[in-house]
Amino acid sequence: MMLTATCRQLIEPFAGTPHTRQCEDLTGSSPRINDTIRPCSSSSCSKIVVLTQTSGKSKVFVAALVLLALSCSANAQSLDTELTAFGGYRFGGTFNVSDSDAAYELEDAASFGLIWNHRYQANTQWEVFYSSQDAQASISQPSVLDSSVDIKTQILQVGGTYLWDGDTLQPYLVATLGGTYVKAVSGGSASDTFVSGSIGLGVKVAPSARVGLRLEARAHGALVNKSSKLFCETGPDLNVCAIAIDGDLFGQFEAYAGIVFRF
Repeated sequence: MMLTATCRQLIEPFAGTPHTRQCEDLTGSSPRINDTIRPCSSSSCSKIVVLTQTSGKSKVFVAALVLLALSCSANAQSLDTELTAFGGYRFGGTFNVSDSDAAYELEDAASFGLIWNHRYQANTQWEVFYSSQDAQASISQPSVLDSSVDIKTQILQVGGTYLWDGDTLQPYLVATLGGTYVKAVSGGSASDTFVSGSIGLGVKVAPSARVGLRLEARAHGALVNKSSKLFCETGPDLNVCAIAIDGDLFGQFEAYAGIVFRF
């Protein structure tokens, strides 16, 4: 029987008892039938030590080693999927009002979301990214339109990550494409969805553990439609849009920290 485990010295209780020790590579000759086996002392678990021992105490020791090997095998399984729950802060964002010099400035506010990753190759992952923010937008000319409008933005994108090598800290680059949903509320409400993309840099702490940490900074950009009207009120005597977009790009910056669960 060949057995590898966590490569620590587990045979101290047998010191001084009659036995024969032989350390060999996994590709070497097979051990004898009556031999018991313990993990080798190398950190790579690439060797085994074979002990010749026929006592009842040896059989108990072998059983313990089998359990240890099963545990080691479970820990060595590849953790290909990650789910990250994060909280952060999103900065910036401007809506230019059409036919006016006024502009709504989105206030900085907290954000939260989820990220799903699955390993594609050794240093690459697929990614699905979702982030949500509730904030207020204030205008520079309140006499013209509503002085503030509640804005909800939700980002859903798909892309991938490239990971550099690292045992304790693993830096990475991420890029995604998808859509940004924007809803404006001020007495009434209206919404629109824009094509968007993002790019970011981050680092994963304990990248091989079942639970780790993810730190990231990401830039978002949405291609806005000049004909979009995020908030309009209509009626017999009223036909006003609080935010009629005039521009090409709606950009924000987001920084966050998240807890990573791997399975």
